[in-house]
Amino acid sequence: MSLLLQNISYIVTCNDQDEILRDADILIEGPKIKSVGKLPQPDDCREVLDGRGKIAIPGLVNTHHHLYQTLFRGLPEVQGMPLFSWLKNLYQFWKYITPPAVYYGALVGFSELLRTGCTLTADHHYLFPSGSEETLIDSEIVAAREIGIRFHATRGSMSLGESRGGLPPDEVVQSENAIIEDSVRLIDRYHDPAPYAMLRIALAPCSPFSVSLDLMRQTRDLAREKGVMLHTHLAETSDEEMFCLERYHRRPVELMEDLHWIGPDVWFAHAIHLNDDEIRALAGSGVAHCPSSNMKLGSGICRTSELFREGVKLSIGVDGGGSDRSNMLEEVRRAYLLNHLYYGNDGLSAYLMLKLATRGGATVLGRMDTGIIAADKAADVVLINLEDIAYAGCNDPIVSLICCGNSSIVDTTIVNGKVVVRDGKVLTVDTQMVKSRADEVANTMVEARRTSSLE
Repeated sequence: MSLLLQNISYIVTCNDQDEILRDADILIEGPKIKSVGKLPQPDDCREVLDGRGKIAIPGLVNTHHHLYQTLFRGLPEVQGMPLFSWLKNLYQFWKYITPPAVYYGALVGFSELLRTGCTLTADHHYLFPSGSEETLIDSEIVAAREIGIRFHATRGSMSLGESRGGLPPDEVVQSENAIIEDSVRLIDRYHDPAPYAMLRIALAPCSPFSVSLDLMRQTRDLAREKGVMLHTHLAETSDEEMFCLERYHRRPVELMEDLHWIGPDVWFAHAIHLNDDEIRALAGSGVAHCPSSNMKLGSGICRTSELFREGVKLSIGVDGGGSDRSNMLEEVRRAYLLNHLYYGNDGLSAYLMLKLATRGGATVLGRMDTGIIAADKAADVVLINLEDIAYAGCNDPIVSLICCGNSSIVDTTIVNGKVVVRDGKVLTVDTQMVKSRADEVANTMVEARRTSSLE
């Protein structure tokens, strides 16, 4: 049975020819796109969606997130702080994380992502308080399967607690042996390398200031043995740079080079504090640019144009609590505006920024099967209604999509050939129930921290 998206006003393919089709159709069969163009309606069509007045884009790809942080947004205790102070204060809240908190936090983030056009997301979960280690990533995976989003779960880790000179408190870090053992379990149980896979695993030590070099080496070797990707934060703040210089006598990128943590199977979050040589050294690796988080935490401005020109695989991420929202269309807009603030007339075009958030993100995550609207690619497609008055007078549909509009909520989100958002509403879970339960769990953890601080 097929699904036909008919008479779409604009189709942004993000293919090698950068084609934008007018008044065309997309035929979907099962999990993949069958054909694109002016098409007859097939006899076995299960549904026809009217695309008049709409723009179709490949599903957006979020390459960096911390889903559990959706339950700790807007805490007055951490507002206005830079990254290191922000983290040290939040660790005291995060140590109360439980599997239900991770499950509902994931459903909150997934719901926001799907409603703003994201069809594939990675999540970097690195926090494992004692007693809940073996169920937290599993809780995210259960949520992803229920809601129907394509998911790359990265098994994060922290092994360098305060007692060993790291930033996080000892009660939220694990031993290297426990981390590697659980990483093997997750890869063997869940990782699916096949085309159109809905679930993959990557390995992701948190940062140079929260893991040991031994863990970085062990994780690297395990990932390459198992054929999964590697991810970590890198060069996010000047504090991180100072930590690496004082402890290892290396700048962050130099440290990654020494550890052989650079290459096509690696992607980094942020990558802000880089010199020209370091940008060139990252060529072939991936970077998740997180504009809202970088602005809110005062971390700096990523040199996106130089990264792109030097052959770094560039993508966009929402970054959890740092941005307080899981809104991919808004991140594309901010990435575009921040790029033009920094580079002026030499900034990247609106189309190119959209392509970085779709095909670019898929490439960073090692996916050649999505991020493009073309035959035999995954049926991950988003429809956005351009008929609203907020788009009136705009002469370019892509500029319109990124710079105009009163909302980032899309009309339709299709993942793996299934409609999961219609008229801006998630169809696969009860979002009001999710919000209610998420609020309950969040309030319990916040009150536990506040009560303990008074004792």
